[in-house]
Amino acid sequence: MNQSECSFYSGGLRGAEETFGQCAEQYNINETNYSFEGHKLARDKNVTVLTPEELAKGEVSMEIVSTKMGRRYAKADQLKKVFQVIFHMINSGFQVFAVGWIQEDNTVMGGTGWGIALAKFFNRPVSVFDQDKNEWFTWDGKSWVQDTPVISHKTFCGTGTRNLTDQGKKAIEDLFARSF
Repeated sequence: MNQSECSFYSGGLRGAEETFGQCAEQYNINETNYSFEGHKLARDKNVTVLTPEELAKGEVSMEIVSTKMGRRYAKADQLKKVFQVIFHMINSGFQVFAVGWIQEDNTVMGGTGWGIALAKFFNRPVSVFDQDKNEWFTWDGKSWVQDTPVISHKTFCGTGTRNLTDQGKKAIEDLFARSF
């Protein structure tokens, strides 16, 4: 696949999203980072600041998020806009890649988990690099299967933990190297 035909979507936050963006730039892939007014990003390339009306398209009840993720969120008001941004990232990029931790209940830890839940709900191809297991896993519709994914769609999303390990960073770099 020709990387000049690809578009990458993310949130530009420190850690995994920042590394995904750096790799996209290195491979000359079109990049869009979604944000909202007052949100501090680590990566400020091609930022699309979503208006309140655009954010509202990703509106979801925090009760639904809590139920789907199997946990409660203490600072729901602050996280609401973050979850709305995640909706735009997942909605824009067909294939989804993340770095984090897959939990026993097949969810992914933290806000990254909401992006993965949306990707599964939208029936998107989704792969997660689990930093504890130091391996990639792809969702097969029922469970996580060990895999060595490649970027195979023209639009893709990269997200994940702010607490990126050296192995997580290498996993992202290797993903781009084997894809392009």
